[in-house]
Formats: sequence, structure tokens, C-alpha cells
Amino acid sequence: MKKVYVGSTNNNKVQAVKNVFEPYGYEVIGMEVDSGVSAQPKNDLETITGAENRARQLPTDGIRIGLEAGIEILKDELYLTNFGVLITESGKVIRAGGTRFVLPDEIKQAIFVDGLELSDAMDKYFSFKNAKHNSGAIGYFTKDVVKRIDIFDHIAKLLYGSYLYQGEE
Repeated sequence: MKKVYVGSTNNNKVQAVKNVFEPYGYEVIGMEVDSGVSAQPKNDLETITGAENRARQLPTDGIRIGLEAGIEILKDELYLTNFGVLITESGKVIRAGGTRFVLPDEIKQAIFVDGLELSDAMDKYFSFKNAKHNSGAIGYFTKDVVKRIDIFDHIAKLLYGSYLYQGEE
């Protein structure tokens, strides 16, 4: 069976990759690895670097995927961002970005003034528990119309589609 490694044991990330790859005959394996960036990536470059670092640490006998959530300030607004990196068995790197969503000013202050991570800021200001393992900030601020897994599912689809387009399979 073909393998896909995911650089995380977070259920949202692993299940999103399973949703996309398992129907095509892949075994999906989540592994805990270090992103090599700050716990709260604060710009797109740091976020995509974290995703790539995660992918690079995985076994090379299958597809390697790193997924990373972060934030970015644009026009003085704080955006939730997400990136994914897929590394093929031959070493080709494929990158994709996902949803951008404006977060409230309370979250911006909690991160940049109080030094909290997004999930801790959610706990502090909105009594939300364990955001990164549940529907996430996106779920909270969209009343679960969009959940965290949906974002990673979209990125996994972009990565797999690009992988197929580039003729790697």
C-alpha cells in the first residue's frame, strides 16, 4: 500500500489528509514532528516554512505532508492563514495555501500584546477550549459553518490535485 505521512498527530490535520488520500488507496500515518518555527507563526513565510519543516522530517518511503496554521497582518487586520507542503518520494516540493479569515481585535491584542497563541487567546477571550483539536477559531467565528478540518481538507485536496497534475503518480 502507498503511504502518506503527515507531520502531526492533530486529529484535524491527519483526518483531513485521510479524507483526501485514503479513497485513492493510500495509508495515512500521522507523526509528531517539530515545525521548527514559533508555536504561533506570525506571517505567511513562517507558516509555510513550518509546514515544509514538518514534511521534511518525515520518512521518505512515501508522500510527506506538512500542514501549518498561522496568522498574518494585512491592512491592520489579523488574518488566520493556513499552508501545506507535500514532498514526493522523488523529492519534488509542492506548496498550497488555504483560507484567509479576519480575526477580531481581541485576538490580535492577545497575540501581539499578551504574547498568547491563537488557541490560548480563544480560551481567554471566548471561553473556547482546545480550539486546535476541535473546530478551531474558524469554527467559532463562523458558527461551525466552516470547521478547522475543512480548511486542512481543502489544502490536502490542493496538494493532491497538484501532485496528480505534475504527473508524480
